Amino acid sequence: MTVLLNNTTLSNFSAIAQPDLVRQAFPREEIVTVAAVLTEHANGVNGEHFAACDWSWLTVLQLTPVEQKELEQIPRRLGLGESACLVIAKSRGLRFATDDWDARRAAQRLGIPITGTVGVLAILVKDGKLTVAEADALLARMIAAGFRAPVTNVKDVIQKE
Repeated sequence: MTVLLNNTTLSNFSAIAQPDLVRQAFPREEIVTVAAVLTEHANGVNGEHFAACDWSWLTVLQLTPVEQKELEQIPRRLGLGESACLVIAKSRGLRFATDDWDARRAAQRLGIPITGTVGVLAILVKDGKLTVAEADALLARMIAAGFRAPVTNVKDVIQKE
Protein backbone atom coordinates (compact mmCIF):
# COMPACT_ATOMS: atom_id res chain seq x y z
CA MET A 1 0.00 0.00 0.00
CA THR A 2 1.26 3.49 -0.84
CA VAL A 3 2.06 5.72 2.15
CA LEU A 4 1.06 9.39 1.94
CA LEU A 5 3.13 11.64 4.25
CA ASN A 6 1.82 14.76 5.92
CA ASN A 7 4.05 17.61 7.12
CA THR A 8 3.92 16.53 10.78
CA THR A 9 5.66 13.26 9.96
CA LEU A 10 8.14 14.94 7.61
CA SER A 11 8.91 17.53 10.26
CA ASN A 12 9.56 15.02 13.02
CA PHE A 13 12.07 13.07 10.95
CA SER A 14 13.61 16.33 9.71
CA ALA A 15 14.00 17.50 13.31
CA ILE A 16 16.42 14.63 13.90
CA ALA A 17 17.90 14.76 10.37
CA GLN A 18 16.77 11.20 9.62
CA PRO A 19 14.44 11.24 6.57
CA ASP A 20 15.84 7.93 5.35
CA LEU A 21 14.26 6.15 8.32
CA VAL A 22 10.89 6.64 6.62
CA ARG A 23 12.20 4.87 3.50
CA GLN A 24 13.61 2.08 5.63
CA ALA A 25 10.22 1.55 7.29
CA PHE A 26 8.43 1.12 3.95
CA PRO A 27 11.00 -0.52 1.63
CA ARG A 28 8.44 -2.16 -0.67
CA GLU A 29 5.91 0.66 -0.71
CA GLU A 30 5.75 3.88 -2.64
CA ILE A 31 6.10 6.88 -0.33
CA VAL A 32 4.36 10.02 -1.55
CA THR A 33 3.18 13.46 -0.53
CA VAL A 34 1.45 16.48 -2.04
CA ALA A 35 2.83 19.88 -3.05
CA ALA A 36 1.01 21.70 -0.23
CA VAL A 37 2.81 19.52 2.33
CA LEU A 38 6.19 20.33 0.81
CA THR A 39 5.31 24.03 0.92
CA GLU A 40 4.36 23.75 4.61
CA HIS A 41 7.58 21.85 5.25
CA ALA A 42 9.68 24.48 3.46
CA ASN A 43 8.04 27.16 5.60
CA GLY A 44 9.13 25.25 8.71
CA VAL A 45 12.69 25.04 7.40
CA ASN A 46 12.69 28.75 6.51
CA GLY A 47 11.33 29.57 9.98
CA GLU A 48 14.23 27.56 11.40
CA HIS A 49 11.97 25.12 13.24
CA PHE A 50 14.14 22.29 11.89
CA ALA A 51 16.97 21.79 9.42
CA ALA A 52 16.46 21.12 5.75
CA CYS A 53 16.63 17.45 4.81
CA ASP A 54 16.61 15.71 1.46
CA TRP A 55 13.04 14.65 0.72
CA SER A 56 13.58 14.84 -3.06
CA TRP A 57 13.00 11.10 -3.32
CA LEU A 58 9.31 11.56 -2.42
CA THR A 59 6.84 11.29 -5.28
CA VAL A 60 4.60 14.37 -5.33
CA LEU A 61 0.99 13.54 -6.21
CA GLN A 62 -1.25 15.95 -8.07
CA LEU A 63 -4.95 16.26 -7.36
CA THR A 64 -7.22 15.08 -10.15
CA PRO A 65 -10.00 17.49 -11.20
CA VAL A 66 -12.50 15.41 -9.19
CA GLU A 67 -10.23 15.46 -6.13
CA GLN A 68 -9.71 19.22 -6.54
CA LYS A 69 -13.48 19.77 -6.45
CA GLU A 70 -13.74 17.61 -3.35
CA LEU A 71 -10.92 19.58 -1.71
CA GLU A 72 -12.75 22.83 -2.36
CA GLN A 73 -15.75 21.49 -0.42
CA ILE A 74 -13.80 20.61 2.72
CA PRO A 75 -14.17 23.15 5.55
CA ARG A 76 -10.84 24.89 6.23
CA ARG A 77 -10.51 23.62 9.78
CA LEU A 78 -7.52 21.64 8.58
CA GLY A 79 -4.60 23.06 6.66
CA LEU A 80 -4.35 22.71 2.91
CA GLY A 81 -1.74 19.95 3.19
CA GLU A 82 -3.84 17.82 5.56
CA SER A 83 -6.98 18.39 3.50
CA ALA A 84 -5.30 17.49 0.21
CA CYS A 85 -3.80 14.37 1.80
CA LEU A 86 -7.18 13.29 3.15
CA VAL A 87 -8.88 13.74 -0.23
CA ILE A 88 -6.18 11.80 -2.08
CA ALA A 89 -5.89 9.06 0.55
CA LYS A 90 -9.65 8.48 0.48
CA SER A 91 -9.91 8.65 -3.30
CA ARG A 92 -6.94 6.38 -4.02
CA GLY A 93 -7.02 4.02 -1.03
CA LEU A 94 -3.69 5.13 0.49
CA ARG A 95 -2.34 4.88 4.01
CA PHE A 96 -1.98 8.34 5.59
CA ALA A 97 0.98 9.14 7.84
CA THR A 98 0.19 12.10 10.09
CA ASP A 99 0.55 13.18 13.70
CA ASP A 100 -2.01 15.95 13.44
CA TRP A 101 -4.82 15.00 15.84
CA ASP A 102 -7.64 16.56 13.79
CA ALA A 103 -6.36 15.00 10.56
CA ARG A 104 -6.11 11.57 12.24
CA ARG A 105 -9.70 11.83 13.50
CA ALA A 106 -10.91 12.88 10.05
CA ALA A 107 -9.03 9.97 8.47
CA GLN A 108 -10.59 7.53 10.95
CA ARG A 109 -14.08 8.86 10.13
CA LEU A 110 -13.36 8.38 6.43
CA GLY A 111 -11.98 4.85 6.92
CA ILE A 112 -8.47 5.81 5.84
CA PRO A 113 -5.70 3.65 7.33
CA ILE A 114 -3.35 5.84 9.38
CA THR A 115 0.04 5.75 10.97
CA GLY A 116 2.35 8.43 12.30
CA THR A 117 5.84 9.08 13.54
CA VAL A 118 5.66 6.63 16.44
CA GLY A 119 4.13 4.05 14.11
CA VAL A 120 7.07 4.44 11.73
CA LEU A 121 9.52 3.96 14.60
CA ALA A 122 7.55 0.88 15.77
CA ILE A 123 7.76 -0.63 12.27
CA LEU A 124 11.52 -0.10 12.28
CA VAL A 125 11.80 -1.90 15.63
CA LYS A 126 9.56 -4.79 14.55
CA ASP A 127 11.58 -5.18 11.34
CA GLY A 128 14.85 -5.27 13.32
CA LYS A 129 16.18 -2.05 11.78
CA LEU A 130 16.26 -0.28 15.16
CA THR A 131 16.38 -1.52 18.73
CA VAL A 132 13.75 -0.30 21.17
CA ALA A 133 16.44 1.77 22.88
CA GLU A 134 17.45 3.39 19.57
CA ALA A 135 13.82 4.14 18.67
CA ASP A 136 13.19 5.60 22.12
CA ALA A 137 16.29 7.80 21.81
CA LEU A 138 15.09 9.10 18.43
CA LEU A 139 11.62 9.72 19.84
CA ALA A 140 13.14 11.61 22.79
CA ARG A 141 15.05 13.82 20.34
CA MET A 142 11.84 14.50 18.40
CA ILE A 143 10.00 15.38 21.62
CA ALA A 144 12.84 17.70 22.63
CA ALA A 145 12.45 19.39 19.23
CA GLY A 146 8.73 19.97 19.84
CA PHE A 147 6.88 16.77 18.84
CA ARG A 148 3.87 16.30 21.10
CA ALA A 149 4.02 12.52 21.04
CA PRO A 150 1.22 10.35 22.43
CA VAL A 151 3.80 8.15 24.21
CA THR A 152 7.32 8.57 25.53
CA ASN A 153 8.61 5.19 24.42
CA VAL A 154 8.00 3.06 21.36
CA LYS A 155 7.74 -0.17 23.38
CA ASP A 156 4.28 0.93 24.61
CA VAL A 157 3.01 1.09 21.02
CA ILE A 158 4.53 -2.26 20.04
CA GLN A 159 2.95 -3.99 23.05
CA LYS A 160 -0.53 -2.63 22.15
CA GLU A 161 -0.42 -4.14 18.66
